[in-house]
Amino acid sequence: MSDDGTSSTVPAAANAAPDAPRRNRPRFDDLPVPDDTANLRDGPDLHPLCTGLLPLVGVWRGSGELVEPDGEGPVAFGQQIVFAHDGEPFLSYESRTWLLDDDGAIAGPGPRETGFWRPQPDGTLEVLVVHSTGLVTPFYGRSRTLTSWEMETWALVRTETAPAVERSTRLYGVVRGDLAYVDERELVDHPMTPYASAQLGRIAG
Repeated sequence: MSDDGTSSTVPAAANAAPDAPRRNRPRFDDLPVPDDTANLRDGPDLHPLCTGLLPLVGVWRGSGELVEPDGEGPVAFGQQIVFAHDGEPFLSYESRTWLLDDDGAIAGPGPRETGFWRPQPDGTLEVLVVHSTGLVTPFYGRSRTLTSWEMETWALVRTETAPAVERSTRLYGVVRGDLAYVDERELVDHPMTPYASAQLGRIAG
């Protein structure tokens, strides 16, 4: 990215940083409780219930595309996802996106998400996601393999201005060191179809 932050291309950012094992999310030493860490080499021990989510912990950055049901075609975006923990039985989750033009340059900010991945003793997974677009989506799922997880909405809440999403499914996987996912959505007037997908490289953790 250039000094003014306006002319970077995501393919360059998607390459895993050589110093990723030494990097972490920003932290403050004066927090009176354990701070989140996105690097398993630093901070509190991972809670035993989260062992099955260990491959996700880190900071991931790369690119993807989304398709609006009534849009003219795919929209390219860049994305950073942070999976972190504080020693408690959950992972915190944060996603930030930015829109890209046809040349791969940053065209402006995109939607954001925040939430928690909550593994349960019986092997199920509760995932709570709050979207900047006005959606609140609780997912239920489980791991498919040691490095892949699938989930489906149990219910959802949306504001009056939110997209008319009725149901959603997601599949995440760590494949050859990269984090990839597919987000499918069913809207009031549209059947379940792929909405967004991305492939992200590890840049910290």
